[in-house]
Amino acid sequence: MRAASFRMTRRAAPALAAALALASMTGPGPASATTAKTAPATTTTTTTGAAPGAAAPGPLVVAAKRQSLVFRDGDGREVTLRGFNVSGSTKLYENSLLPFRSTADAVRSAQAMRDLTGANVIRFLISWEGVQPSPSTIDRAYLDRAVEQIRAFTGRGIRVLVDYHQDLYSSHLFHADSWYTGDGAPEWVVKAGGYPRESCGICLLWGQNMQTNEAVRRAARDFWRDRRVSTPEGEVGVQEAFLRQATAAMTHIRQRLPEQDFAAVIGFDPFNEPYDGGLDGKSGLEWEKTYLMPFYQRFRAAMDAAGWADKPAFVEPLVFWNTGFFEEGGLSTVGALGPRYVFNSHFYDGARMTIDPSPASDGVYGAAMNEIRDRARTLATAPFVSEFGHKLSGSGSDRTPWMVRAAYQAMDSGVPGKNWWRTPAAGGDVLSSTQWHWDLYSGRHREVMNRNPAKVRTEGDAWNDEDFSVVAADASGTLATRLDRAVLDRLYPSAVAGDVLAFAYEDLARSGYGGAGQQRAWLAVPSSLPNVAALVKDRRFGVLVWREPAAAPSAPTELHLPASFTAATTVVVGDVATRAGLPASGPAAVATETGSSTAHRLLLSPSGAAPGTVHAALVVGAATGPAVTPAQLTAAAAELAAWKDQRFPS
Repeated sequence: MRAASFRMTRRAAPALAAALALASMTGPGPASATTAKTAPATTTTTTTGAAPGAAAPGPLVVAAKRQSLVFRDGDGREVTLRGFNVSGSTKLYENSLLPFRSTADAVRSAQAMRDLTGANVIRFLISWEGVQPSPSTIDRAYLDRAVEQIRAFTGRGIRVLVDYHQDLYSSHLFHADSWYTGDGAPEWVVKAGGYPRESCGICLLWGQNMQTNEAVRRAARDFWRDRRVSTPEGEVGVQEAFLRQATAAMTHIRQRLPEQDFAAVIGFDPFNEPYDGGLDGKSGLEWEKTYLMPFYQRFRAAMDAAGWADKPAFVEPLVFWNTGFFEEGGLSTVGALGPRYVFNSHFYDGARMTIDPSPASDGVYGAAMNEIRDRARTLATAPFVSEFGHKLSGSGSDRTPWMVRAAYQAMDSGVPGKNWWRTPAAGGDVLSSTQWHWDLYSGRHREVMNRNPAKVRTEGDAWNDEDFSVVAADASGTLATRLDRAVLDRLYPSAVAGDVLAFAYEDLARSGYGGAGQQRAWLAVPSSLPNVAALVKDRRFGVLVWREPAAAPSAPTELHLPASFTAATTVVVGDVATRAGLPASGPAAVATETGSSTAHRLLLSPSGAAPGTVHAALVVGAATGPAVTPAQLTAAAAELAAWKDQRFPS
């Protein structure tokens, strides 16, 4: 995760033999140091093992669509990934630099995530310091614990993006009394660098350290330039050391994950939020081309050597490329990436995190998400938003519910809700994403900050005064969502047989916490569709338009159904089926989500449709309001069909 900043400027891969030699070394893991706003949505879970009857999801590829590239599964379906980062706890020594303190905690969290939100992906954080505590040691016990925690999610139908996480390079750059801390590089790397005593100067947010803290900047500069440093075990290049341990770590993870679980790993994020450490008179774009992209190419080669050749590298541009202040970078001059990479962007509203007091509203983030769509298209690969969110306590947190809502709306479609029915095709591809973040221990930490026993952090995320977790656990360990569940548990097209042409969802999420605040519809149905408008009034609903593939699909189109969309009260209107209530079979049917007994999905199976046929489905949660009549359904279906034919002519 990054904090917004006021001043935002912007060799061949290591030999596999050397990496495997390093992988054979072992050592101990890092030493451990010994009022959330909640909504009523809660869950209780089992504590060990995979979910009964669950199977890990199959592999994904980056594949072509008419004007873009998207994720597709083994059945050729266009896949949308939605989930969370697990988690900022990887930055903490109390967690031994892993998201969870035990496999049982990972299981509890995975089950809650699947049940409460229908998430189908996580970004799983690991730490360079955790993997390589000394120059000659790869801590395989650390990696084994990571593997078991990953399996808690893959065994519940959740795919995994592994992320090498760092912020401000390393905690070991910061002195005991510092206001801030970092994570990432191990102590031996920092000691070898000989950096000055750190100081951020007049900093209001921790992200400003990237621009004003000389120790942080020098360390980053050394990494990108692969500075040779002397260690007790010999001289080594800093970046070379990172790539060697990464190859060893990926090799070990590949060997220890069963085949079906490894298939559910979608790729690797090589470096969280890269920042330059010194442009040397270059522009951010030149710096990315000179230093960042060559590093990604080396990491890509390391993935290939470690047995990850079939999985893309999820590469990030310069950290501040799209925050709204003096932006630099964006990978726009590195040439086409192709399907062996994914354009992996973060999005944080720098203005609203600092100086803009206005609330988020309908369509406010459309331009930002469209920029991500456009950049991925230029790079000839798929986009992914691996971080977004806002704080859940403190000044400005009253605006968070609708800021998160607006981000999801813009990832569903780049067109504001007020215009969507008139120009649905202009909304672009549905963006896959992982929100920051999901912390089982939120508000219940005990982190010794910068090895100072007088600075024990317990509140929020226990890291640089952040509080972003969308869940928290009570004294019994039961997890509850802290944001309105309507924001987090969303209708989304998880797998579409063909190409998604348009999608939008009205979540009716409230602007406050715990059921407080305004409830306002953003996806406004125009007066030209009076029967559709009457059917969806004061109800949550979504619209999916998709085109049949050239060959008959081997699996149905699937949408995750929020908990409020019960089988008995969900309405489907469209050419595939028009009905109130969902049976267990037929053209519009309900099924449980893999790994859950409480979360459900909608299965749409057109019968005998010709290649290229365009379908439209309106999905309504009709648990509230007047009973839906057959006449209403017929009239709404006729309107939807005419609208589809007009907006998406064959």
